[in-house]
Amino acid sequence: MQISVAGKQIDLSDALKHRVTGHLDRLADKYFDRALEAQVTFSRARSFFTCDINLHAARGLTLRGEGEGTDAHGAFDDAAEHMARRLRRYRERVNDHLRTLPRRDTPEMGRSYILRPADDAEHATNGATRENSTHAYATIIAERTAEIATLSVSEAVMRLDLAASTLLMFRNSISEQINVIYRRQDGNIGWLDPTPG
Repeated sequence: MQISVAGKQIDLSDALKHRVTGHLDRLADKYFDRALEAQVTFSRARSFFTCDINLHAARGLTLRGEGEGTDAHGAFDDAAEHMARRLRRYRERVNDHLRTLPRRDTPEMGRSYILRPADDAEHATNGATRENSTHAYATIIAERTAEIATLSVSEAVMRLDLAASTLLMFRNSISEQINVIYRRQDGNIGWLDPTPG
């Protein structure tokens, strides 16, 4: 597995990098036949350190863990424990999911964009602001390809939770329609299904 360990405006010791690499290799060996890659990023926020782990385990299966600590080692331990807790919760389903991946069709591809709203002053037209104008102005600041996998609703919820994400678009394996699940502010999962009920 390819593992990159980086620090945002902080220097990381070789001992920490070695510890992170060894721990993630053991985690991948325990739960997956082979994981593809992992990115670990450390940063400092006032009096504590943060660690963000993104592990790409298989096609379309991404795990995320975030942690905080008084030092970088503690932040990594916290993030790794969050990932391990999610994996323990979904262990059986993850293994079943990975076994069925080769038999599934190749997922559809889409584009994911990150938009930044433009300043109102820049795009005011004859006194019309963005709110009362019929045009929405924005600047694309990032773009990447994104998979739209064919999943059951329970598999989609599992992927949303493993990736610690707030939204996931997928093709429903039952209805064959595009569906969206999202994490609501109250902590529950919302599901958008265009299929008439």
